[in-house]
Amino acid sequence: MRAAVLSSFDAPPAYRDHPDPATTGDGEMVVEVLAAGLHHLTRSKATGAHYSSNGVFPLVPGVDGVVRDPAGRLRYAVLDDTSLGTFADRTVIDVRRSVLLPEGADPVRIAAAMNPGMSSWVALRRRIAFQPGQRVLILGATGNAGRMAIQVAKLFGAGHVIAAGRDASRLAALTALGADEIRTFDEIQHAADVDVVLDYVWGEPAAGAMIPMLTARADRTAPLTWIQIGSMAGASAPIPSAALRAARLQIIGSGIGSVPARDFLAELPQLAAAVAGDTIEVRAKAVPLADIARAWTAADTGDRIVLVP
Repeated sequence: MRAAVLSSFDAPPAYRDHPDPATTGDGEMVVEVLAAGLHHLTRSKATGAHYSSNGVFPLVPGVDGVVRDPAGRLRYAVLDDTSLGTFADRTVIDVRRSVLLPEGADPVRIAAAMNPGMSSWVALRRRIAFQPGQRVLILGATGNAGRMAIQVAKLFGAGHVIAAGRDASRLAALTALGADEIRTFDEIQHAADVDVVLDYVWGEPAAGAMIPMLTARADRTAPLTWIQIGSMAGASAPIPSAALRAARLQIIGSGIGSVPARDFLAELPQLAAAVAGDTIEVRAKAVPLADIARAWTAADTGDRIVLVP
């Protein structure tokens, strides 16, 4: 078969021949890959930047995808740590880490949306007891996951969603997705009275936003849960000690490890149904797997790249 094979941290994957996959344990099956998203998680795991990366080569990247099982059914599958990911003609999945997709589901749409959509979906469903009517601030709302987070928060009944980012022109388009308010980081104090922050940015921008937000809160004793999800602006953030003393602030994370795998898997069917049913807008660009080297280093256009046969 053909696959995208990564041989080192400092070079893109090469499209070449690769041994056919074979099962090795209970619950496994060899499947045909129809679509696999080129996610930030995929890149960071493959380049050693993600905390879950194991640095073993050669590696076929790809953490998830839409596949066809031996019975001809479409599934969305999440792969465990493996050297044979979904950037290949075929791969091996654990059927227990997959869900059957609704009839007529678009493989490219599903592959593009599930990983970024899962970040906010799981954060609001599994890391906190989110209640309808609560107010949500999304830091990094112009990115793919941030755009979907607006829609997920609204789907869960958020009373007010504030989309925040650096680019005012890109922020302006987010009201069409359901954002009730848009703010640049220079205006972040106006987003003070929220209940939940979904943070895809971290780094200096997140740390710099905390004090202006906390000091502007009408009631500093009202709980504020800051959920750290992504780190597009830096892996570390210089959180001022006053932020933890001056208000009722709780900082938690949501991701692999802080959320059990069974909880992720339990949420997959409902998220897949929402994506397949057009409840969530998806921006996807299908690219042939043979063009992996170019796609790997392509500039971010806002569309999620999905690799197809």
